[in-house]
Amino acid sequence: MTESRLSASIRRLMDEISTDAVEERVIEYVMREVRNGRRLSDVLDDPYVKNRLSEEKVAHVLEDPDVVAVIEEQITEAFRTHDFGFSD
Repeated sequence: MTESRLSASIRRLMDEISTDAVEERVIEYVMREVRNGRRLSDVLDDPYVKNRLSEEKVAHVLEDPDVVAVIEEQITEAFRTHDFGFSD
């Protein structure tokens, strides 16, 4: 019985580690795409994001300080250029 619990604990830890790695790759993807001028909502609708993370994990990605900084850069640039993308 103890081995079973140990096995379950190790499996859970490995799942968490792999999920964290996937989340990090998605964070990098979101930041890169937003820096390339894509809208955040479009990036979040990409199959790459949707197929890898639950809605809960996507919300966690949006709380990442690096993602927030990239979004702030995009907003600042929109105000500087007065291009808010309403014509798209």
